[in-house]
Amino acid sequence: MLNRRNFLTAAVGVAAATGLAACAKEDDSSTGSTSGGSKALVLGFSQVGSESGWRSANTDSVKDAAKTAGYTLKFSDAQQKQENQISAIRSYITQGVDVIAFSPVVVTGWDAVLKEAKAKKIPVVLTDRSVETSDESLYVTLVGSDFTDEGRRAAKILEKVLEKAGKKGAVKIAQLEGTTGAAPAIERAKGFKEVMDADHADDWKIVVSQTGDFTRAGGKQVMAAFLQSNPDIDVLFAHNDDMGIGAIQAIEAAGKKPGKDILIVTVDGVKDGFIAMSEGKINAIVECNPLLGPQLMEVVQKVKDGETVERWIKTKEGDFMQDQAAAALPTRKY
Repeated sequence: MLNRRNFLTAAVGVAAATGLAACAKEDDSSTGSTSGGSKALVLGFSQVGSESGWRSANTDSVKDAAKTAGYTLKFSDAQQKQENQISAIRSYITQGVDVIAFSPVVVTGWDAVLKEAKAKKIPVVLTDRSVETSDESLYVTLVGSDFTDEGRRAAKILEKVLEKAGKKGAVKIAQLEGTTGAAPAIERAKGFKEVMDADHADDWKIVVSQTGDFTRAGGKQVMAAFLQSNPDIDVLFAHNDDMGIGAIQAIEAAGKKPGKDILIVTVDGVKDGFIAMSEGKINAIVECNPLLGPQLMEVVQKVKDGETVERWIKTKEGDFMQDQAAAALPTRKY
């Protein structure tokens, strides 16, 4: 189930378009019983971390929605470490929760723990990010975004940003990538390059690209290094707002004007990102809605009740498609 909406917003007057182991932090948010005195559904949720404003909003949405639904939420912050997330999922399996949901830190390395959950008949729902697995039946569905399309949208809006700025000819692009191995980092880069290669092979060039780990500190540090090695950068494409905001600090420290000397396109649409855009420091944002909690809880309840759930999977090309065979069947009973 691909339930998150994507918006495209730009400071150039374009109309908006719908388009977080042992050291992991864990907490239980008990909500008591559901109406009629029945036992509350117990959901184990492992978050990537708290690396960005988007992630914090996503966590709040999941917690609030679980409370509203009357579920008992067991929450873990993986602090951006896959080993912590695997440890948390195994803890949920041992505790015998009803459903497990998690936002994968990275794409690969999940088969073993997912097989453990399946063996205990605990359904798993992915949220926000996808995984690569040898057996698609190890998880029920995904509630998340098409990050590849977000990359494509970023490239298309950059066309408008360049036109508005009167920039013609060769364009030197710096790219601040997300966490290495994470789905949004891989797919946003892929989508952007697709458009660049198809429509701008002769005039656009990514001259430098490196991970900023989705953090402001990372964005600032890496952008400072970019400017030392490539002082004539025309454009920055940052895979999230927080890295872009950090990069703005480095650009200003170098005596340049963000949004003018270096045009900036980011992804997410957090409050601080829109503030920077209103100040002319970010030229465009491809918005990625973090408020997935209500949709996740709807899916969790359907999974627990054995109802039909739309199943979305990834193609080898990195695009989303609906698994028609799986979607036509009720989810397996647990």
